[in-house]
Amino acid sequence: MIQYKRYVYHKKPQGRHYIIQEVTTLKELKKDAKLETKCLHAGYTPKNGEPRVMPIVQSTTYVYDSTNSVADVFDDPTLSLIYSRFENPTTDAVEKKIAALEGGAAAMCTSSGQAASLLSILNICEAGDSFIASSSIYGGTINLFGFTLKKMGIECIWVDVNATEEELNAAFKPNTKCVFGETIANPALTVFDIELWAKAAHAHNVPLIVDNTFATPVLCRPIEWGADIVVHSTSKYMDGHAVQVGGVIVDSGKFNWDNGKFPCLSEPDESYHGTVYTKQYPVPYITKARMQLMRDFGCYPAAHSSFLLNLGLETLAVRMPVYCSNAMKVAKFFQSCDKVISVSYPGLETDKYHDRAQKYLPNGTSGVISFSIKGGRSEAVKFMDNLELASNEVHVADIRTCVLHPASATHRQLSDEQLVAAGIDGGLIRFSVGLENVDDIIADIKQAFDRM
Repeated sequence: MIQYKRYVYHKKPQGRHYIIQEVTTLKELKKDAKLETKCLHAGYTPKNGEPRVMPIVQSTTYVYDSTNSVADVFDDPTLSLIYSRFENPTTDAVEKKIAALEGGAAAMCTSSGQAASLLSILNICEAGDSFIASSSIYGGTINLFGFTLKKMGIECIWVDVNATEEELNAAFKPNTKCVFGETIANPALTVFDIELWAKAAHAHNVPLIVDNTFATPVLCRPIEWGADIVVHSTSKYMDGHAVQVGGVIVDSGKFNWDNGKFPCLSEPDESYHGTVYTKQYPVPYITKARMQLMRDFGCYPAAHSSFLLNLGLETLAVRMPVYCSNAMKVAKFFQSCDKVISVSYPGLETDKYHDRAQKYLPNGTSGVISFSIKGGRSEAVKFMDNLELASNEVHVADIRTCVLHPASATHRQLSDEQLVAAGIDGGLIRFSVGLENVDDIIADIKQAFDRM
């Protein structure tokens, strides 16, 4: 059975609060272990006679020795497992692995990438607050931030991804609680200047949240560049096989939540016995997200989904270089096509974001390419319908090559102005390069163009 985390408590010499130190019965990986090793071994290490492969703990509930033991856990949920609505041993192991890969202090998995983005904001924002977001992010996130959160009284302040430091600083309001951006935006493929936006966020004593889905920790670790919180849709490259929907929030453990701007963390939580997260827990942000938000929303992944995600994570470091290599060759081929107007791929030397990519993503810029075809929407549809190897599907970052028309699918709800801000036009095609032989992928593209 997976050994779940346990905690020991040390009273401070003065005061009633406790410092919590995590104790694990699992063999700890060396901190300097390489990422490929962490993909395989972090999170779960079997003891003598235990399963080599991380097992699925298919249980919603857990047993205690006494009524008082149950009461103790409800007083402090970090003492032990309570209910699989917000914690499970299988998922816990995956959370530990992802935290190790990103260089974070702790992580919490969610039932989708959207849930991860939502909770990352709701954990520190409430009605009357605002936050800043790059205008070049995933269309679903734009809807979430610009419409749903607005209904909840939380304002999203949109800022151009290429804003100067002065423009960024001018966007802050007294009630601004965080900043949000994507390492590589979906589908515009803009590259986020993490260091610049982190500097602006920290100058105003708020955290930077970065969606690192397309890059994965194999290509970029935003925490190393100043990000405080990292989110992922684990349905994409982390899974890679299109077999589970999920997300994750990673807490760097570095931000000072006790700076006076976050009473939700530094003052008593009346929904949980007056808990003061910054006083009682070493990683307060992620602890509050689990104890309060996951408790109430229950958007936690099933154990079997976490098992499948872990299988994908084990090969992540092997797969990502192949995606990048294949995509570079395909992007160059698109550049040579007379039916293509423009190609967006930060790995190309001609790309607007190449220099920024060299800084943050020197080992590759994912397997996703965006290109605009001559003739606009109608010709884009013809090309996509002519493809035989590549699948026309609502997905991206798969082991198999797939293609999507964002303006009529994932970004269909956006206005013309929002589409422009997101870097999308009617002829834009998102081409997600898979792990097939690259010659076969290019041959499929050629025949699709030839039939137009």
